[in-house]
Amino acid sequence: MLITFEGIDGAGKSTQIQKLVHALAVMGIEAITLREPGGTTVAEKIRHILLESSHEITPIGELLLFSASRAELIQQVVMPALANGKTVILDRFFDSTTAYQGYGRGLDLEMLRSIIAISTCGINPDITFYLDLEPEEALKRKFSKRSIPLAFEGEELDRMERSGLEFYHNVRRGYLDIARINNGRFVLLNALDPVAVIHDSIIAHLKKMFVA
Repeated sequence: MLITFEGIDGAGKSTQIQKLVHALAVMGIEAITLREPGGTTVAEKIRHILLESSHEITPIGELLLFSASRAELIQQVVMPALANGKTVILDRFFDSTTAYQGYGRGLDLEMLRSIIAISTCGINPDITFYLDLEPEEALKRKFSKRSIPLAFEGEELDRMERSGLEFYHNVRRGYLDIARINNGRFVLLNALDPVAVIHDSIIAHLKKMFVA
């Protein structure tokens, strides 16, 4: 299976992925976890450019960098793992491109679909778990006990996060649209629910798939 997790940073994807890997191991299911962008030597270097650098990057340039990273990950790691019968769990996949570069940056969605098809070699997730969270709440989680800035800006944040609150509200709107359109694949989860409740829901949905 190819399982993907989506949501803005702070929604709790990493926590749920860790818990899922443990639960799958108990069931005797071998799973590998990967992140986007990243997962290969080249893809990790692209990740640094996209997230950690202070350079200005155009929306089209950003899209192509994310897509190049994805193409490397899919062809070098994901496809071989799936071919060997492993379950792959991705922290972000092409839905992030639609939400961030499409709804967030305003790029043409039809163009995005064409580029996504090339970079993924046509691979689709079996199931996608989307943890929904308001951007303001995500910001509070990121800074926790530290002072909370009034907007997504400042040196403490990565390059994507410095895009601002309006950008993240558009990203969230994009995710909700994607979830509505792809309700057979997307599982919408409330990121404000207790961690255990979210995990139990994820396991319940996966067990339905295994039975089917």
